Amino acid sequence: MSKLAFLFPGQGAQKTGMGKDFYDNYQSARQVFDDASQWLNLDMKELIFEKNEKLDATQYTQAALVVTCLAMEKVLADQGVCPDVTAGLSLGEYCAIQVAGGISLKNAVTTVRKRGILMEEAYPSGKGSMAAVIGLSADEVKDILKDENNVSIANYNCPGQIVITGIKTEVEKASVRLKEAGARRVLPLNVSGPFHSPMMEEAGIKLKKVLDEVEVDRLEIPYVTNVTAKYVTDECQIKDLLSRQISSSVLWQQSIENMISKGVDTFVEIGPGKTLTGFMRKINRDVKMYHIQNIEEMEQTVTSLK
Repeated sequence: MSKLAFLFPGQGAQKTGMGKDFYDNYQSARQVFDDASQWLNLDMKELIFEKNEKLDATQYTQAALVVTCLAMEKVLADQGVCPDVTAGLSLGEYCAIQVAGGISLKNAVTTVRKRGILMEEAYPSGKGSMAAVIGLSADEVKDILKDENNVSIANYNCPGQIVITGIKTEVEKASVRLKEAGARRVLPLNVSGPFHSPMMEEAGIKLKKVLDEVEVDRLEIPYVTNVTAKYVTDECQIKDLLSRQISSSVLWQQSIENMISKGVDTFVEIGPGKTLTGFMRKINRDVKMYHIQNIEEMEQTVTSLK
């Protein structure tokens, strides 16, 4: 029996105008954007639909992307398309948990706004960085970084793509060594800090205090956590896993492989960009992969799935 998973992208996928066609054409999507504007005291239409430098600032990006992805998902749900399991890359995990029933829409939106502020404040701007390493295996990257105290692996995205994180000067030095070891490319990422590194542990402690005030609900379906790549079925684990997530490696490839091993054969990426679709092509080409970032793609996906 076919099983369906919804996937949600992480920070970096955002772009001006994302979700506007959903806002213009569907009341359920419009409600998500408008409610979020009230909850956050931020004009989400101005932030997302108009050219705005704030959209790339972590404290705004995170709320903007989560609101957009969840607005799209609500429209998809209205079409009768519902997943058996969910997962999200880093920030996207909040969307995954919300769709799985673990937290309310309001709590998802207000929590990621606070998360974005904490992550932006956690490390002096410009002092930390991340870089994508293309063309080396995870073991090769680990071997090169084994003597490094200030550089670690942030993301296991897919075969041949690993993200490193840490102090900016040390990441730059490690990048040179990785190229010398055979990496095809090492691409600095447009982020404001060393996310998913031990340097974010203090932010994780502060985030745990925020999460302690958030009510979690019984999960209706499982989601897969970045921290362990395992299925989460007990809502009591949510707060601990989310607080650990920002200083832990994102086990994305392992998460996808786990879902496939449990019978998931169809995936839908919901949100701007096609990053997760690209990863899937490297992880497993045998599964069905759909992507939704506009109404036309949604209609095509709904037709294919029904």
